[in-house]
Amino acid sequence: MTYQEEFITFMVRSGVLTFGDFTTKSGRKTPYFINTGNYKTGAQAAKLGDYYAACIQQNLPDGVDCLFGPAYKGIPLAVTAAASLYRNYGRDLPYCFNRKEAKDHGEGGGMVGYKPREGDRVVIVEDVVTAGTAVRETIELFRQVADVKFAALMVSVDRMERGTGEKTTIHELQEDYGIQVFPIVTVRQVMEFLHGREIDGKVYIDDAMLGRMEDYLAQYGGK
Repeated sequence: MTYQEEFITFMVRSGVLTFGDFTTKSGRKTPYFINTGNYKTGAQAAKLGDYYAACIQQNLPDGVDCLFGPAYKGIPLAVTAAASLYRNYGRDLPYCFNRKEAKDHGEGGGMVGYKPREGDRVVIVEDVVTAGTAVRETIELFRQVADVKFAALMVSVDRMERGTGEKTTIHELQEDYGIQVFPIVTVRQVMEFLHGREIDGKVYIDDAMLGRMEDYLAQYGGK
């Protein structure tokens, strides 16, 4: 089993990837939902970091100076990914994250952890990108911190949905900022792996659910 297939199984068992009737933040009615807020144990955090680290190691074996986790959900992701990169691959990368509100006492400032420097190659570690708002805010934030180069954006799942136009949000980010985007898995990989497959005695994507997911992508999927 590949680490991507293991990750899909891990999301299902963690109650992070669920199927039914949901409404996204953008108002779209979706048959599946990814809630990374359901990761809540040390074991889950450690495993999650391993999957992000595997994706980073596979796609960016070098050329990275710092991991950045956008507040709030990105913070534990960057920390656990950095820990796993050191533990499993011997890569000791610094990490940082932003405060939602700038601190006006102590050391002050809006960044916590490593202080990015001019020319640093930064990897943004996020959960799921839908509209790309948090990523765009991150890029704007860094313009006030240092003139860094964004080496890549790592996400857990690419929902493959369109953004403001006909293209997917990820393609829009690539075009607007020249940033590479690497998902651990895509929704197509989820559909292919889980269709008709039992996880702990239950089939999560049967023919009916597969049809609903195909219909959703036909309506909201991007190019």
